[in-house]
Amino acid sequence: MEMHFDNRFVRELPGDTETGLRRREVLGAAWSALTPMPVEAPQVLAWSPETAALLGFDAALVHSEGFAQVFGGNALYTGMQPWAANYGGHQFGHWAGQLGDGRAISLGELLHDGQRWELQLKGAGPTPYSRGADGRAVLRSSIREFLCSEAMHHLGVPTTRALSLVGTGERVVRDMFYDGHPKAEPGAVVCRVAPSFIRFGTFQLPSSRGDVALLRQLVEFCITRDFPELADAGDARHARWFEQVCTRTAVMVAHWMRVGFVHGVMNTDNMSILGLTLDYGPYGWVEDYDPDWTPNTTDAQGRRYRFGTQMQVAYWNLVRLAQALSPLFDDAAPLQAGLDAFRTRYEAEQRAHLQAKLGLAGSQQGDAQLMEDFLQLLQQGQMDMTLAFRALADVDPVTADMAPLEPAFYSPEARDAVLPALQVWLQRHARRVLADGLPAAERRQGMNAANPRYVLRNWLAQEAIDRAEQGDVAAITELLDVLRHPYDDQPGREAYAQRRPEWARERAGCSMLSCSS
Repeated sequence: MEMHFDNRFVRELPGDTETGLRRREVLGAAWSALTPMPVEAPQVLAWSPETAALLGFDAALVHSEGFAQVFGGNALYTGMQPWAANYGGHQFGHWAGQLGDGRAISLGELLHDGQRWELQLKGAGPTPYSRGADGRAVLRSSIREFLCSEAMHHLGVPTTRALSLVGTGERVVRDMFYDGHPKAEPGAVVCRVAPSFIRFGTFQLPSSRGDVALLRQLVEFCITRDFPELADAGDARHARWFEQVCTRTAVMVAHWMRVGFVHGVMNTDNMSILGLTLDYGPYGWVEDYDPDWTPNTTDAQGRRYRFGTQMQVAYWNLVRLAQALSPLFDDAAPLQAGLDAFRTRYEAEQRAHLQAKLGLAGSQQGDAQLMEDFLQLLQQGQMDMTLAFRALADVDPVTADMAPLEPAFYSPEARDAVLPALQVWLQRHARRVLADGLPAAERRQGMNAANPRYVLRNWLAQEAIDRAEQGDVAAITELLDVLRHPYDDQPGREAYAQRRPEWARERAGCSMLSCSS
């Protein structure tokens, strides 16, 4: 098939004058040219038909030998111009300087059906930004990224996408928990897809170096290519652009909170300028509800990136971005306006999600407290967040019988302790719902559209990983097929909607994940 690549990032922005893989500080440039490092035996292990359709790829292409060669890193389609992007970032609250694509290589910008899609390989070998690492990725982390990219899309959460998962036929040595116990694991490459992989850190790096000319060039490029609706905004375009970045970020994080997703490593280099969930590393879904939970072992002490602080961290990251952009503004007022817009939009999104999750028609005073009290009961009762919210739709408001909530409890003792207060809350909720007067079927339908039945719990991903590492890659496709319809009851697939089993409570990969996960 004919493909049209229009690689504006490398065509319109300055590139690194040095070639080769020497690790180095790259000054005055947005990217470095290089090619992926070939692998021994590339083989397609899984792919997303939905993402393939976005690109105009059909099954025949995906199953061709050439596809595995290209998306394993051994070959290029005509028109591809691979590069690694140069950016910096704050990591765990501290400025880290230059970071860049250490194990990601963008192949090109594909144009199809009026849309632009950047194709990026993760795990395709070293780059000038690899900082001593090998640029590879292991199968377990690649499965997690592939599955979660698509699962989040089907949940309705703004996200980058995943086209393919290609096994390399090689082993990669990793110390999963950085505890001195490295081992060789199967290697893999994921092809990530997004309109743009530009990050907050893309603008932070030149600003930190006082390179205002490159900063301005990057901002103008991003507005022109990725925010074409601002083309006629004139002198206000920078302010309106920053406001859009802020509001898109608000929408994204509000969706994270709606479905119980924890990113795990919200460094500024992992924040998309388009408001897309980016870089799936030590993520997880809240199971027994705890706003202080983080899946990231690196963050186990400080818990900076725990579930309950994601909104505040997003705001902090946006403040860092505003500071980086400040040389382009005569005063801080437009930047503050953008930050204020983040808070306003986030609060509006949260209200809408609250109403939908609780099955409320419209907003009334006291609704926020109703939600807060329910979340406290979930925590005190050690209840599964996903199961509890989904079960609310099945509670009859006439009787307020809590039987549908029984499968959400992890501890009989915690259930017994919270039972009286939970019964009182269910009666409060029932009165509120009955006062709305919504037909029961309509209310239930709306609640089920906001509260997923299936999410990518870490233990589900780990089961697929375990099977894949034993050669059974069908498990990946089976799980992805369930996650394509997260809001639908799927008879025969009830096992995918169960609370976390006991074996997964302390299992590596289920409750404990590192940045290499």
